[in-house]
Amino acid sequence: MHQLTHGDIKAAADRIAGRVRAVTVTPADPGAIRAAGRDTPGSGAEPACEVWLALEFMQHTGSFKARGAQNFLQAHRDAGTLPATGVTIASGGNAGLACAWAARQQGVPATVFLPTTAPRVKVAKLRGYGADVRLTGSEYAEALAACEEFAAATGALASHAYDHPLIAAGAGTLVEEIHRQIPDLDTVLVAVGGGGLFAGVATAAGHHGIRTVAVEPENCRALHAAVEAGRPVDVPVDSVAADSLGARRATALALHAARQDGTRAVLVPDAEIVHARQALWDHRRIAVEHGAATALAALTTPDRPGGGPGSGYRPASGEKVCVILCGANTDAGTLIRD
Repeated sequence: MHQLTHGDIKAAADRIAGRVRAVTVTPADPGAIRAAGRDTPGSGAEPACEVWLALEFMQHTGSFKARGAQNFLQAHRDAGTLPATGVTIASGGNAGLACAWAARQQGVPATVFLPTTAPRVKVAKLRGYGADVRLTGSEYAEALAACEEFAAATGALASHAYDHPLIAAGAGTLVEEIHRQIPDLDTVLVAVGGGGLFAGVATAAGHHGIRTVAVEPENCRALHAAVEAGRPVDVPVDSVAADSLGARRATALALHAARQDGTRAVLVPDAEIVHARQALWDHRRIAVEHGAATALAALTTPDRPGGGPGSGYRPASGEKVCVILCGANTDAGTLIRD
């Protein structure tokens, strides 16, 4: 299997230059991270760290996925392997949106398979990009099986939501942009589903000497399970963030990245994901999906007695931390309180 390298990410950055929006990075307000969390007795004082937010939800199509989709299709265009029958993909929503958007730019059709549980806002946006949307099964894995059958029958180019080196390398370009803006960054926090974003981020971050913290919902722990088993394995999927982080198994690329020095993985409960998402709205009027709020929840989750899963990540004093807010394809009405 091809192992992702920093050279892959640099090539992706050159390939998609001018085709995606550069990420905006902004400092969190002093005290905001503690304000976002609960004042749990015994949880300790807020560390004197510096927290930045990478506003990648402002990317084309509303998520980081536009980077990988552009890299994937442009690489095939350059190689002469982009068929007239177009591209097909299975997705919880965001990868499909990015694929349909990039396909429209390339002038080829896109057929997107989604589980029936996909948020209506994502389905509507997909159709707005001109995609042929097919709702199949209740989980991503079922949509993926239908997508594979379609590709075999039609000759359409099969893309993947996260399990492809070109997709992961495109995602990793995000860290190159963050590093240029914060050259002395210590740590980057990133949510993990199947692991495409994490693999790209960890590869780029490792090259620059930046620690990567992979954050998963407690009940969507594909990366944790892979690390424990020593190989990618299937896991149950049951989280408020399942629409974007609900992969049944992590990729081999993600497992390889998780084994490298300078990476750490943490789990956060759904209640804290919901709380972190609401806090972003209440304090900054930032509306993100639960998957994006998962990364921030690593900082706002109160410590549990004895630590362990669900205790989040505690930066050291003086540590510079950047939280990737990776997507905003959500129903903003669920954030507005009376």
